[in-house]
Amino acid sequence: MSHARGGGEGVTPERVERVSVDAARREVEAGRALLVCAYDDESKCRQLRLENAIALHDLQRRVDSVPRNQTLIFYCA
Repeated sequence: MSHARGGGEGVTPERVERVSVDAARREVEAGRALLVCAYDDESKCRQLRLENAIALHDLQRRVDSVPRNQTLIFYCA
């Protein structure tokens, strides 16, 4: 799993921090991060949905309501 820190400058490979599954779980359960399935394909996202995760298309729909400083953790299989 990985997430990017900072806001607005764009995500580059250098800015992506890999996090362990346990660390991701702790951050999401504590409300400090939003877990996002990184697949564009909605059926694939449904197949691989993790507890407390949202689909990428859901994030895209509500991006204007997500705080700019919100930590996002993206996952894929």
